[in-house]
Amino acid sequence: MEVRDGLVEAAAVCDHRPGSRRFLGPRTPGGADTMTLRWGILGCARISRRGLIPGIEGSRTGELAAIASRDGAKARAWGAEFRIPRPHDSYEALVADPDLDAVYIPLPNELHAPWVKAAADAGKHVLCEKPLALDAAEAAAMVAHCRDRGVILMEAFMWRHQPRTRGLLGHLAGGLIGELRLVRASFSFPIEAGDWRLDPARGGGAVWDVGCYGVSTARLFAGTEPEGIRARAHFGPSGVDMSLAATLSFPGGVLASIDCSFEQPFRCAYELVGTRGVIEVPDAYLPPAASPALAHVRTIGSGSDSDAGTDRSRVLEFPAVDQYAEMVDAFAASVAAGRLLAPAEDGLAQMRALDAVLAAARD
Repeated sequence: MEVRDGLVEAAAVCDHRPGSRRFLGPRTPGGADTMTLRWGILGCARISRRGLIPGIEGSRTGELAAIASRDGAKARAWGAEFRIPRPHDSYEALVADPDLDAVYIPLPNELHAPWVKAAADAGKHVLCEKPLALDAAEAAAMVAHCRDRGVILMEAFMWRHQPRTRGLLGHLAGGLIGELRLVRASFSFPIEAGDWRLDPARGGGAVWDVGCYGVSTARLFAGTEPEGIRARAHFGPSGVDMSLAATLSFPGGVLASIDCSFEQPFRCAYELVGTRGVIEVPDAYLPPAASPALAHVRTIGSGSDSDAGTDRSRVLEFPAVDQYAEMVDAFAASVAAGRLLAPAEDGLAQMRALDAVLAAARD
């Protein structure tokens, strides 16, 4: 299965830099569908420290080879701390590094497009933090640019690559809770004053930063794109959405209720409701790496109407893994295939949905 709008065709899985035909070989003990990728990271962001750096280190397919900062001393300090061989004192130097295969971009949102395009121009495959772009038009240009240069572009929604996510997709397909009718998702936390995510010019706002998870969740489990969207928001002094609630409708009778906030206590959960039961998913996008990820299932028993006394409940357990490592290996599989492989996020379709949500909230 492949992701359509974000499809990137490649004639062969190889080093796309001009004048080079160095094929990336399979990594032992991986098979033909896994690749050894040498990674570079643009910027010393918090998400790199707690997410992708340990993810690359824990993956089967990744090797962290370089990191860049506009502060050369900071790049060298991170290089020493994480044993990264080549610290660069500019983003340009990392992108031009001939010994890299893939670049991770965790920069502020307004910098995604220029650096995705620069990395693609240098023949690098790109994993870009969410949201992919500032709007759908910018995302379309990024996707086209990477397609023209024969490199993979993937949006970094790590939660899609959890064993729990794959398992729940299987349970839904198997009819565990009947026909899916509702997806509910909440993600919120209080943000500090002065955070760049409060700046509208930089792509700030709750829906871009955390509401995007709920939209991605609804789209994944509905298996299609929304056909109707309504939303309301509380906008802060800077003009960005501080709290937002949206209702999405999908073909096939599936609804989604999504809320997000920069001014509410921490919440991170989603719920799948079907005609025969419900699945509640705690720690939805940030599951513990050292203990099993859980999902609570309740299915309708012999009762009817409001009688839940006969309902059957159980807990599903899924392997404890580093979801970032899973994402790194999934990215390598997409590179090997020459196209995005499900459940990778289709960044263009996601941005179209996010644009529609925010437009509805402002209407």
